[in-house]
Amino acid sequence: MSARPANVHGTAIVLGTTGFLVTGPSGSGKSALALACISQVRRRGRFAALVADDRVDLSLENGRIIARCPPSIRGLIEVRGGGIAAVETIPACVLDWAIMPVRAPFDPRLPPEQEELLLEIGRNLPLLRVPTEGLLSPVDALAVLLPGKPGVWPHSQA
Repeated sequence: MSARPANVHGTAIVLGTTGFLVTGPSGSGKSALALACISQVRRRGRFAALVADDRVDLSLENGRIIARCPPSIRGLIEVRGGGIAAVETIPACVLDWAIMPVRAPFDPRLPPEQEELLLEIGRNLPLLRVPTEGLLSPVDALAVLLPGKPGVWPHSQA
């Protein structure tokens, strides 16, 4: 039996073959982080796409967390300060990780080990905190934080 679907505040993206739920409070830079990652990955010649921005429908199907976009906001993303923009999207993805944009000063400096994003659908996602300021691009930060994880972008072939 599957858990009831849930609608969460966040942004869902796919980079290569890996699905990410970008999470955090309003104004934390979820949409900007998602757009930056998609743009950087595409410039590197890899697949990257938006599934949903601001609200994401989550369901648990065959033990996997599936993200879909609510129909009323399909194909839209907020560019904070610039407005709502129409973008190409894909209808759904399997989520593998949650990522949270963080800015200095980092408190705590180091995140808790094996941190997870708690979801209301019967499963949680491992959570990575990704710096959004400074010299390191978000995609480069993900590449260092996810080394050696089988089947995980950027190390798997798409």
